Amino acid sequence: MRSMQYTLGVDIGTFETKAVLVDQNGTIIEQAQKAHKMLVPEPGWAEHRPNEDWWGDFCDVTQSITSHSSIDASKIVAVACSAIGPCMLPVDRNGEALMNGVLYGVDTRAQLEIDELNSEIGEDRILEMGGNALTTQSVGPKILWLKKNRPEIYKNTHKILTSTSFLVHKLTGEFVIDHYTAANFTPLYDIHAQTWSTALTKDLIALETLPELRWSSDIVGRITKAAAQKTGLPEGIPVTAGTIDAAAEAISVGVSESGDTMCMYGSTIFMISLTDQRVEDPRLWYAPWLFPGQHASMAGLATSGTLTHWFREHFAKDLNLDSSFGELSEEANQSIPGSNGIVFLPYFSGERTPIHDPDAKGLIFGLRVDHTRGDIYRGLIEGIAFGTRHVVDTFVECSTQTNRLFAVGGGTKNELWIQTTSDITGLDQIVREKTVGASYGDAFLAALAVGIVEPRDIGKWNPAKRVLRSQSDAQLEKNYEIFKNLYIATKHLMKQI
Repeated sequence: MRSMQYTLGVDIGTFETKAVLVDQNGTIIEQAQKAHKMLVPEPGWAEHRPNEDWWGDFCDVTQSITSHSSIDASKIVAVACSAIGPCMLPVDRNGEALMNGVLYGVDTRAQLEIDELNSEIGEDRILEMGGNALTTQSVGPKILWLKKNRPEIYKNTHKILTSTSFLVHKLTGEFVIDHYTAANFTPLYDIHAQTWSTALTKDLIALETLPELRWSSDIVGRITKAAAQKTGLPEGIPVTAGTIDAAAEAISVGVSESGDTMCMYGSTIFMISLTDQRVEDPRLWYAPWLFPGQHASMAGLATSGTLTHWFREHFAKDLNLDSSFGELSEEANQSIPGSNGIVFLPYFSGERTPIHDPDAKGLIFGLRVDHTRGDIYRGLIEGIAFGTRHVVDTFVECSTQTNRLFAVGGGTKNELWIQTTSDITGLDQIVREKTVGASYGDAFLAALAVGIVEPRDIGKWNPAKRVLRSQSDAQLEKNYEIFKNLYIATKHLMKQI
């Protein structure tokens, strides 16, 4: 009888790193996690420390897994990782970071460079070749920002990596990136040829500075002796190309067919919808999916779960830290749908899809002296759900059909949040038994890479646990229209603050 085989998945999130060891049937054997911070050195900037927050966390959680698990680490047959993305990190010839990693769309430092590239190339040409309009999510403008504002670092840059490719290099010595992540390097990725290209701009950076393109479940190398010493993992274990955390989250809950959509409840909301054909719309992001022949439309809010932490920190200091979110939800449940007339714009870090406005600001509208903390907290939750509805409406307008909506992420523990989202979007949501998230999806991708499983086996690994049914409410519909009109009416003022 063949002995049990195991795979390891590691995910680096915005505020936490998670690792999971899984057997070939999808049973979780061991887990580990470690918190870290997002650095905001200047308004509109968002950074991580690559060696401490990415590689350091990776080593800590894998050492924890191998030391606490009863499984012999030699039985781990593959490792896959994911991380926040797309990020921009210049490294030298040895793969050492030359600065902090510039994070995904929450970092808005390159707005001038976005405008410059749009003017130089033309928005229509960029969208046609890259499948994406230039937004704060795009890596290309951040490379231009590097060239203009950190010329010495730019001069000494051997490769531009993202978070996942930095980890893969640390593990294997290889410089690679998956196609799904690379599509966010607009205007340097040609979606038609699925390759790097300087057709739109020859002055941004040399193509040899970009990593080799691979598919997410490709084995791209093996753990080196040096990496084995740091991680506690045996030398020689196969490592996949990896991907962005949201894509691994989608894999973890069974997003696999056209019409499948994931809603990831975390520090931000992120949504992925699979399609048969490429959807071209500047309000959404596009990328080839993790496997050849599939396409994905993506959307994301700039702040979501982050706002619940902000609210707790500033307005719930009287509550016990361990139980505060539950207590706030209880207070919110004393309110009513529509939050007693409060409408909340969640644009505390600008906004990503569908408005792509780094100057957007948060707003609590309709306050009265009789309002309670519970009303405001419920308004915050509804505001995030209104932003999610705005994305869903955009999907519909782009003929992206949602046949199955899967909820995943830490926010699924917040019953008020996920039920409110169903009520406001009008969509039922499927919640799987395991909500570990991206690291679990990584473990499945690792198993897929070495032939232990087939794509359809995720349903066996992670069966459906329950379905949240949407409940329509006239007041929520009314407030959603106010939500959209509030932004339109105040966006010119937001730019002045």
